[in-house]
Amino acid sequence: MPGTENLLIKGQAHTDWVRLRTLVTLRWFAIVGQAIAIFVAVRIYEIDIAVGQSALVVTAAVIANLVSLFAYPSNKRLTDFEATLWLVFDLIQLSLLLYLTGGLNNPFAMLVLAPVTISATVLHLRSTIFLGLAAITIVTIISRYNLPLVTSEGVVLVLPVLFQFGFWAALLISLVFLAFYARQVTSEMNAMNEALLATQLALSREQKLTDLGGVVAAAAHELGTPLATIKLVSSELREELADRPDLLEDAVLISSQADRCRDILRSMGRVGKDDLHLRNVPIEIVAREAAEPHRNRGKDVEFNVEPLEGGSLTQPNIQRRPEIIHGLRNLIQNAVDFSQSQVTIDVTWSDTVINIKISDDGKGFPQSIIGRIGDPYVRRRRFSEDGARRPGYEGMGLGLFIAKTLLERSGATLSFSNSRRPGHASWTGHPTGGAVVEVSWPSNALLLRGQANDAPLGKTNQSPPGRDIVSRINTTLTLLTDALTEQRQDRTKNVDKHGRVWRHRWRGYSWCYGDHVHFADQSGNSHEATDKHPTPLR
Repeated sequence: MPGTENLLIKGQAHTDWVRLRTLVTLRWFAIVGQAIAIFVAVRIYEIDIAVGQSALVVTAAVIANLVSLFAYPSNKRLTDFEATLWLVFDLIQLSLLLYLTGGLNNPFAMLVLAPVTISATVLHLRSTIFLGLAAITIVTIISRYNLPLVTSEGVVLVLPVLFQFGFWAALLISLVFLAFYARQVTSEMNAMNEALLATQLALSREQKLTDLGGVVAAAAHELGTPLATIKLVSSELREELADRPDLLEDAVLISSQADRCRDILRSMGRVGKDDLHLRNVPIEIVAREAAEPHRNRGKDVEFNVEPLEGGSLTQPNIQRRPEIIHGLRNLIQNAVDFSQSQVTIDVTWSDTVINIKISDDGKGFPQSIIGRIGDPYVRRRRFSEDGARRPGYEGMGLGLFIAKTLLERSGATLSFSNSRRPGHASWTGHPTGGAVVEVSWPSNALLLRGQANDAPLGKTNQSPPGRDIVSRINTTLTLLTDALTEQRQDRTKNVDKHGRVWRHRWRGYSWCYGDHVHFADQSGNSHEATDKHPTPLR
């Protein structure tokens, strides 16, 4: 999804989110409220206000709503510029109404906060700043210039100067605070949504790769048997057609194509992972698979695999879960990106815990963000610096968040720290310093039932995934070839008292005994037929 990735990388603000119908509905509420306020002020409290001019201002809002309803479809979504103009109109309409009804002496003056807060929630920062400055200017103007509120007795309703100044200051502070608060909360929510989307995309990609590996493994299993049969029959035909060069060439071609199929299965088998023995692997294999894409990037990636004190020498077997592999891969990528020359991956375990520690010899995590690692933030100001230190990658600032989210989903606990050089009070043991990420699982969160004691030794189980499938196919071919050779060596011994020779083949093929033909179907059921003429072998 290139569009999504560009959005995440560049941190673009969300636009075209505001539905016109939503703003129209909010304006209808405002119109009804303004009409009720004017009616109550005139009829109940008998306050002398400019009713005609006030009604004209309210009517302008009604006309704007009606035009919007008839001129645009109900599902119309406003661009940032259109939404800004809409909110500017609301701000001006409200300001004119406040000017006609006492200015800051009108308690409804605080409604001027609404357009700015809406802008801070859904619009660009520049639109919010523009609306905020406009609101501050308008509030300042109507605090000095307005039509006073006069009661039926001729009393002018006006606040003391100190209270007016306090109300003006409170509105200004509220404008700035609410706009900043709404903007910050919305930005964090958007960042979280984008990060979760990136996590979902990453996990979905890894799951698709895993499913594809399962399809490959199934294909290898299914094709193994017919491939062995083709290879066997073609080998026999090559010997029997030695005196027929025209047919021998076809038999050789069949044999070579069978070998080619075997090679294809071998290459495909390396990615097949749906077999039980390939899904459930030692923890070291999972770590190595996660590091595989980053081992040829000019940095030395070393593995240290050993049990903790009191732990079993046998590596724990775990499932090849996509979230674990992708989470570890992101952590290893980050270490390789920022390392000088070396990344060390320590895999340790005991009866109660499984640990993977990823260390590098780089500069470590910046102290300003080490306490916030794992939060979904986008480092817009560090693209140029990271681009030089991370060739081949354009950082989104979401890699560690994705890794942390996926690994915690599997039951892991993550800790981020910086190692120190020898002599420093907080040195963690790494010879050259750098960042350290420790991932720890409780054993019961990863171990497979009944297989903790059956896992192969860590130092001896380093074959790449998929090797078992190819090994089984090759073993089948070897056994069939050996059986065929042994059968041919014994042919001369299978002669009855009449001098007739009988030959046999495997299930699905026939064998002859004189004029009696015996054959077995694919289910292993034996059949016999009699013919006066010997039946040639098929």
